[in-house]
Amino acid sequence: MIPEAGTHLPREQQQQMRRATRLEWASIGYAACTITAVALVVGNSQAMRTAWVEDMLSVLPQLAFLIACLVVRKPRRPTHPYGYHRSMSAGHLVAGVALLAVGAMLVYEAVSGLVKAEHPTIGTMNLFGHTIWQGWLMITVMVVLSVPAVILGRLKIKASKPLHNKLLHADAKMAKADWQTNLASVIGVGGIAFGIWWLDGAAALVISAGIIQDGWTNTKSAVVDLLDRRATSFDGTDPHPLITAMEAQLKTYGWIEDFAIRARELGQVMHIEAFVVPIVGELTEDRLYQVREDLKEADWKAYDVVIAPVDELPDFALQPREVA
Repeated sequence: MIPEAGTHLPREQQQQMRRATRLEWASIGYAACTITAVALVVGNSQAMRTAWVEDMLSVLPQLAFLIACLVVRKPRRPTHPYGYHRSMSAGHLVAGVALLAVGAMLVYEAVSGLVKAEHPTIGTMNLFGHTIWQGWLMITVMVVLSVPAVILGRLKIKASKPLHNKLLHADAKMAKADWQTNLASVIGVGGIAFGIWWLDGAAALVISAGIIQDGWTNTKSAVVDLLDRRATSFDGTDPHPLITAMEAQLKTYGWIEDFAIRARELGQVMHIEAFVVPIVGELTEDRLYQVREDLKEADWKAYDVVIAPVDELPDFALQPREVA
């Protein structure tokens, strides 16, 4: 059993982390039910087989999150002075690469089936003494299974934002989009029913493309964070609001002539370096200590804060800065 995660976090975030952990366990349970149900009705539909594989792949981010919750609890060591918070980013990367690889394989299979003009067939089955076309059962299963995925996705998005957890956020977006996969498989099976054989392969191709898109988005986000991109908000386009807040805080000190913030993400927390150019004769040890404590108290995500007095700002900081 995975121990309680997130003990390095404030009380509110610990509660959110426990909630997120429960949601991920619930998602794994739902995925197990989904994989079993689809396996029982998958038949010869390529769209259904691809959706089945997608259901199995959906467990990867959830497992990555739960494993990272274990690793992130480990204390700092001389060999790992920044702690183990980047295990979240590492799990994010592993899940993204796996999605990319399998998605590419499924695209190849879908295109091959269309090129070869393979005509899938779906037989009948006996259900409670009645003979029915198996395709109707496939469609029913996929429609019913769409609802829990959307609900779980919305709940995980609500938990991911206060935690600033991009792995959980990516998993939530994938869950919310599961209804699109199910809809594509329904269209594919419906195409077989009406003799439009190529709709099944086309639906499989659409599902495979969605898997690749998820893989690319997750891989790109994880890689740029591991490469120490400036800390950003969830969409990855703007600097994280904490950077702006800290710059505004530094502006209030009369003894600081100029300053710059360098922030990088360590999973869901940040390592922050504040470069300050003091007014000549105004620098004291107490003032440096006070600045560090003020910045640490600005937000729980400020896991590491380093204050570096310098004669002039480093090259990376010589850019326009907007401070409220």
